Amino acid sequence: MGNDLAAFAKENGVKYFMISYTDLFGGQRAKLVPAQAIADMQKDGAGFAGFATWLDLTPAHPDMLAVPDPDSVIQLPWKPEVAWVAATCVMDDKLVDQAPRNTLKRLIEEAARDGMHVKTGIEAEFFLISPDGSAISDQYDTASKPCYDQQAVMRRYDVIAEICDHMLALGWGPYQNDHEDANGQFEMNWTFDHALATADKHSFFKFMVKSVAEKHGLRATFMPKPFQGLTGNGCHAHISVWGETGKTNVFADNSEELGLSAKGRNFLGGIMKHASALAAITNPTVNSYKRINAPRTISGATWAPNTVTWTGNNRTHMVRVPGPGRFELRLPDGAANPYLLQAVIIAAGLDGIRSKADPGKRYDIDMYQFGHTVTDAPKLPLNLLDALREFDKDKSLKAALGEEFSSAYLKLKQQEWNSYASHFTQWERDHTLDI
Repeated sequence: MGNDLAAFAKENGVKYFMISYTDLFGGQRAKLVPAQAIADMQKDGAGFAGFATWLDLTPAHPDMLAVPDPDSVIQLPWKPEVAWVAATCVMDDKLVDQAPRNTLKRLIEEAARDGMHVKTGIEAEFFLISPDGSAISDQYDTASKPCYDQQAVMRRYDVIAEICDHMLALGWGPYQNDHEDANGQFEMNWTFDHALATADKHSFFKFMVKSVAEKHGLRATFMPKPFQGLTGNGCHAHISVWGETGKTNVFADNSEELGLSAKGRNFLGGIMKHASALAAITNPTVNSYKRINAPRTISGATWAPNTVTWTGNNRTHMVRVPGPGRFELRLPDGAANPYLLQAVIIAAGLDGIRSKADPGKRYDIDMYQFGHTVTDAPKLPLNLLDALREFDKDKSLKAALGEEFSSAYLKLKQQEWNSYASHFTQWERDHTLDI
């Protein structure tokens, strides 16, 4: 893309830049900056009051400056006069350590010092719903097994094709789109990339999907479990590690079980070792635990894990190894922060490699039918509070992610849990009024 955003604007007819950062809760925050001012912003950053977003800052803190990263710039395909650019958060000439993108960049650099470059692909599921959020948008999408329903996907062709056209124009390499397992639910896949590029694309993808849906009079949601009885929104991550040149997959070894190298097994061991704690990051909301601990859905399966197990090409476990040289983490959901998702994967995996962690016993059973027979594997947290407690206990994972980040995240998420716990619900009246 080059390093001069002013030149980029001139060459591409860009009138405005959205200088964007993502806060601890995954909220995307931006300032709209005219192209005539972007040179100064590229040098000094756009000023934000950090306390006004979900960061652990106070009104007394100085301005937080969001310095645009020109390598991340994306011209909005649906509004080409605007370009989006991810930013590096700085305060008093120092990096804001708790900022999610800064946390990820630090872990990427740490992995690179060990000669490892993590590449990932994500599968971001979403629902197209009514503007008020009360129902799915397609009244005819009622099948009990709606996955891959060709009539249903074609009824939303205008939205899905427009998003896919945009990804094609951006050079992301989209390769398939489908109606997913819940009524009103869709998934769109694009080519895997280095972790930071994937995180930036994931962040932009959510913005793009919501924007295009709104343009068509609809609403898009990545909420983990927006409708009771329907399969929730996952955000499965496919993970591999590559060598110094980025051309050799160090997870691939056809002489090993499932084609996963010793280093790949150790990285997987780190994921398994820290699974209960990393759920606080990969499943970051109260609603997240309505997905991973859900009863059977209308389609017959939740497609979400509830136990820390791994397997070969079997979708009923937390981790599956679908082929040589990579594995799929099926735990994350649609609420996962794009940057923290990548960061916690790298943090857990690096610890696994350094400690030569063993992923433990491989299970090939149908966990949805025979999961009760597995008695020696931990259950995933039952709710956000349990996940936060597991994260707080995991000293090595907190240290890997950074003490400032971990402290800020725990503090704000505990506040969120307290708010939820003090919320008065209709359920309480229904079940207690006549006690």
